[in-house]
Amino acid sequence: MCTTQHDTSAAAAPALTLQTEGQLRLVFIGAGSAFTKKNYQNNLLVIKGPDHVLIDCGTRAPEALSQLGLPVSVIRNYLITHSHADHVGGLEEVMLLNRYMARQKTTMIAPERYRRFLWNKSLAGGAAYNERTDGRLLKFEDFWDVIEPLPVPGADRQLCEASLGGIKLSMFRTMHIPDSAPSWRSSSLSYGVVIDDRIAYTSDTRFDPELIDFLESRYRLETIFHDCQLFKGGVHASLEELAELPAAIRAKTFLMHYGDAADAHAQKVADLGFKGFAAQWQPYDYPVKR
Repeated sequence: MCTTQHDTSAAAAPALTLQTEGQLRLVFIGAGSAFTKKNYQNNLLVIKGPDHVLIDCGTRAPEALSQLGLPVSVIRNYLITHSHADHVGGLEEVMLLNRYMARQKTTMIAPERYRRFLWNKSLAGGAAYNERTDGRLLKFEDFWDVIEPLPVPGADRQLCEASLGGIKLSMFRTMHIPDSAPSWRSSSLSYGVVIDDRIAYTSDTRFDPELIDFLESRYRLETIFHDCQLFKGGVHASLEELAELPAAIRAKTFLMHYGDAADAHAQKVADLGFKGFAAQWQPYDYPVKR
């Protein structure tokens, strides 16, 4: 079973490189909730062959990457699922460090509608006003190159797809905030990701059985990494609610974005038939499909 608490000292950090021998590798640079103190925040590094992408970059992500021996400047590609600080709080450091020290732009994978929202509501205040050229403030495009995911015709959940080298990333809408929203359609913009048509990563979502039905009907998923809080209520799926999922779904589901009390629930999670809590810094490898 995966443990949930880790020694996050530099000496304990595993060696991590941004390349594999071709297999798909997932590494949680953090697996905890927004307010965790025992783990870093739930952000996922995806690596396959020479390609990589960081899904979300929370407030503590630059610190977590540093513990793993990876300066922010070596992360070249980002996919952001929504605009809470534990998912976007590290982006200002990414932008300013890359523009003024590394002298490079990085790449963001995000639909155009969400890029506008992210810049106007979260990033512009700390980035736009650092320079003025011919009366113009800095824009999103001064910091980022863009990969625009393409909508999948006829698909539900505003499904859209992008490729980053050998990594396929399919983004779908989730039902996260506000807690009063009756469906994903009336929710604020938030996304989950399917990686290479085989791994589902929900990012933050309330309990939404229709989402699982959508994913299962479209993909042959090997693993699901699902948002989980340890109490019921609010804007995250609870362990109690997730226990209602079919046994076959629970058997391939890791729980992530958990609070500091996770260790006390480890046996219950095992008894319910889940794969366990996702562990930060532990590589999850998936062999190349033949």
